[in-house]
Amino acid sequence: MNESIPVIRTTDRGTARLLPDVDRERAWLLTVDGAPQSYVDLDAPDHLEFEYVRRLAHVVDLAAEPGAPLDVVHLGGGALTLPRYVAATRPGSRQEVAEADAGLIGLVDEHLPLPEGARIAVHAADARGWLERAPRESADLLIADVFGGARVPAELTSVEYARAAGRVLRAEGVYAANLADSAPFGFLRSQVANAAEVFGELALVAEPAVLRGRRFGNVVLLAGHTPFDLARLTRLCAADAFPARVAHGEGLIRLTRGARPVGDADAVASPEPPEGAFSLG
Repeated sequence: MNESIPVIRTTDRGTARLLPDVDRERAWLLTVDGAPQSYVDLDAPDHLEFEYVRRLAHVVDLAAEPGAPLDVVHLGGGALTLPRYVAATRPGSRQEVAEADAGLIGLVDEHLPLPEGARIAVHAADARGWLERAPRESADLLIADVFGGARVPAELTSVEYARAAGRVLRAEGVYAANLADSAPFGFLRSQVANAAEVFGELALVAEPAVLRGRRFGNVVLLAGHTPFDLARLTRLCAADAFPARVAHGEGLIRLTRGARPVGDADAVASPEPPEGAFSLG
């Protein structure tokens, strides 16, 4: 049982709390201003508590042959759950993390140190600015999980941002973004339209109730220049404790029909979630 004491600290972007998991000896939940941000088990980096994180991990698993190292860019760091997962499952991977909250970086470094030898460079930097300065075609995988409070910032929701992401990815690279929306999906549809301006292959992954518009929730947007292994992705997502559906092809066209790209001048943050949508219960 984890008998560690919770840690509370005011960082650059809010009040961060590290809360010990009473059921796992060295596992912690990170919240910022009450919103859950990350869950990390220092002894088991492949234990992924959040459903959407497991879906992103499936993308990692399918990005190359098992165990093969990758060059990965993470926009948004939190407690570095996915970078730890990549380091554990794909040793030798080179990873760059852009996290705007320098105070949060310090908190995580102090209380949840990275494993010895992990090739993870964490930069105190704005995600959009860092991405635009990153070398062209330098990443096999680009994962965006950036929330200001409980909303994706507007600077990461435009077609110009999508083009910056496309520039950094290699020809067979994959872009994966954690988004959140509900019916009638005005925000989500615009994000798919933005990605379609840059990438030829698109898919969405979410719980069926979210895709059917029955409730607000996380949706993973996948984009790339070459086809995904959708059959394997579908099997992995369907086998999770909370199964997810993969929307692509005609299903995705129906969901996003009529949507148009959004430029920087008109871009907005993702919708404010309804009260309790991302609460700890």
